[in-house]
Order: sequence, then C-alpha cells, then structure tokens
Amino acid sequence: MSGNVWFIIGASSGFGKAIAEEALRRGDSVIAASRRGTTLKDLEALGATLMDLDATSDDTTINAAFQAAIEKYGKITHFINAPGYLLEGPAEGVSQKEALDSITVNVLAITNLTRLEIAYLRPRKSGYIANFGSIGSWFGGPVFSHYCAAKWAVSGFTESVHNEVKELGINALVIEPGYFRTEFLQAQGNNRKLVSNMLEAEYKGTAVEASRKAIAAVNNRQLGDVDKGAKVIVDVLTGTGVAAGKAFPIRLPLGSDCVRDIRAKMASTEALIQEWEDVLLSTDHDDAKQA
Repeated sequence: MSGNVWFIIGASSGFGKAIAEEALRRGDSVIAASRRGTTLKDLEALGATLMDLDATSDDTTINAAFQAAIEKYGKITHFINAPGYLLEGPAEGVSQKEALDSITVNVLAITNLTRLEIAYLRPRKSGYIANFGSIGSWFGGPVFSHYCAAKWAVSGFTESVHNEVKELGINALVIEPGYFRTEFLQAQGNNRKLVSNMLEAEYKGTAVEASRKAIAAVNNRQLGDVDKGAKVIVDVLTGTGVAAGKAFPIRLPLGSDCVRDIRAKMASTEALIQEWEDVLLSTDHDDAKQA
C-alpha cells in the first residue's frame, strides 16, 4: 500500500469522486468527505473512509475532521478542495443572498480550508494542496459572471499561496478543467443553480439567452473524460506517470477546449496591449525609470 493519504472535500461527484477512485485504484488511502459523505457507499466499497463535512464549516469542525483522519491513517499527504457550483443567470438577476452564498461556497470555503491545511502541513515540511478553478478562471461570459468571479479568485489565491509555501516543502496547485462530462451541468443536480430572477423577457435574443441554450446543448456532450482527467491529476500530485520528470505546475488546465481558449485569451490580451501600449505606458511618473 502507498504511503499517500488523500483528504478529498467534495467527493460526492465529478472530479472529487473520480480522483478518489483513481487514488484508491493505486493503493492509496482516501478520506471521501462531503455534505453527504457517508452516503457514498460505492467509494466505501472501494476502500475509502467516508465523512460528512460541509466545506463551509467552522475551524473547529474542519480541524476535528482532519484529526479523525490523522488518527486513523497517521497523516494526510494530499488535500483536494473541490466544493462548488455554477450560479447561472444574468448578473442583474442575482440577489444579494445568492451572490453571498456563491462566494461563500466557491471561494471562502476553499480559502479557509487551504489556510487550515497549510497549518497542518507546514510543520511537516511536505504535502500537496489542490484547489479547483476552471476554464472560467481565464475569461468571463454571459450567465457565468459569479462563477467566473469565483474561479478567477480561486486561481489567483492558489497561485499566490503556492509562492508563499513552496519554500516550506508544500506544493499548491489550481486545477482548471474545461468542459468535462460530469453531472455538473445537470439541471436537476446540486452543482447548477439558477438565479432567482432570470429576466428572460428582458434578455431575450441576447447573448444571455444564447449562452443558456449552449449550456443545455453541451450537457452530456462535453469533450472531457473525467476519468482521464483524474488520472492526470493524481499523476501530477504524485510526480508519477505523465508527470514524471516534469516541473510541478502551479496551474493545471485540462482539456483541449481549455487549452484552445487560454491560447485565444493570451492572444487577445497581447493584441489589446499592442494596440494601447503607448497609452498604457504614458501613465508613469516623468522621473520614473523602467526596471
């Protein structure tokens, strides 16, 4: 049996569950946690320890969950933070509570979990923390405003954390998948929520309506294979397989659509800078010198 012990928050579906299954297949130990963690009997049958844990819990509750895992396995080597959901609809239609709930689950839960995980790993001078960003970490789009805001925050936060803790032996990684064939876009699921005021008449015939139709059309037809993605993630976080001999990446975009769209974003950003460069550079102090 491997010495790796994975604590996966958000293991009930999608990438969290697929990573748990992949780690278990390799002989690693896995604690599968989510709000309904103890219902994940298929993961338990594979050897996972199940745990009920709301990602937005207070410090005492989260630390107690970590301690329970440590008491059973002696340590935790890998933390996966994968809670989150898509809040779909025009920004104008999002209530104050919906916006706060989205940020609480999609951003603040991850930043808080990461803080507590660092506190555990730092004295041990080793370990891995992986947070989930998205293709939406790179560009915004109609009906995705709050989701993209959250994912940009997670990617920026994790990149910053990596640079804080890498000298302490800890590696932090943000995983940025494109569209993968998970339950994420299922209308009846827990990962896709509609805003309270869709303003359908007001936005009829606009990019908002077109984007909503595109979501429905792509569901169950996504390019990405979640099992293949999970295998790459576990390879990267263990330095094995496709990751053997490669430098540890701060960001891990997954999927041909994600790579394509990131390249398009880089090209459009470079074009913007070139067009406006003289204006952008004109705002320095007259006595300033370029480094």
